[in-house]
Amino acid sequence: MINKLVILAGGRGTRFIEETHLTPKPMINIGGIPIILHIMKYYNYFGVKEFIICGGYKVENIKKFFLNLNNFINDIEIDYKMNEISFLTKNNLDWKVKIIDTGLHTMTGGRIKKIKKYLINDENFYLTYGDGLSNVNIRKLSKFHIAHKKIATLTMVIPPAKFGTVEVDKEIVTNFQEKPKGDNKLINGGFFVLNNKIFNFIKNDKSIFEEHVIKELIKLKELQAYKHIGFWQSMDSLKDKIDLEELWKKNPFWKK
Repeated sequence: MINKLVILAGGRGTRFIEETHLTPKPMINIGGIPIILHIMKYYNYFGVKEFIICGGYKVENIKKFFLNLNNFINDIEIDYKMNEISFLTKNNLDWKVKIIDTGLHTMTGGRIKKIKKYLINDENFYLTYGDGLSNVNIRKLSKFHIAHKKIATLTMVIPPAKFGTVEVDKEIVTNFQEKPKGDNKLINGGFFVLNNKIFNFIKNDKSIFEEHVIKELIKLKELQAYKHIGFWQSMDSLKDKIDLEELWKKNPFWKK
């Protein structure tokens, strides 16, 4: 069973500067809850209880939030006279969360390499970005990856056409192009399953996962494609946030 999720949460989020000048994009709220917590709760629904967050830009904001997570998810009583705080509810999470400062200027592949020591005993692990939501069935994705015995599995989703496109032949990825012009192509949805062998393909801090690592896997026919035709949305702009907020009000699928 795959029980660890690595979340890439260290980028600056320059396309969403309205809010990311104050906070890292994974900490931007949807329905009053940071999007990264939505992602973690969704994976937890499928049994994942261990999370490794690869921070960088304003990583201290992420650390502060998770240090105070019990206060955030529970009702509390404060007795100022006795200088005591007690919880009125007991929404205790059985999670383990590691928040690692992987550097401000480290590329995506480099961030993954920097948390290798926390995955020594894991044959496979999940990887996703800290800004995307989907109703992809994580359990089916995991079984698909294990059955095909490839180094990596990438989830293909239906656009909006502004992300890296994926071309496949019999479920083997044959081409990957980061942010091409045009549309009507399946794109990289950011929900990966990786075998521990992935670390052999990451050279250093400057390694870009989507550029250097994925393209090397394609050459070796070691990148499997899992097709997801359901909901997927990343939060790259204020409009994306507003759209996700509207979905939240309608009791969305990820509200587990």
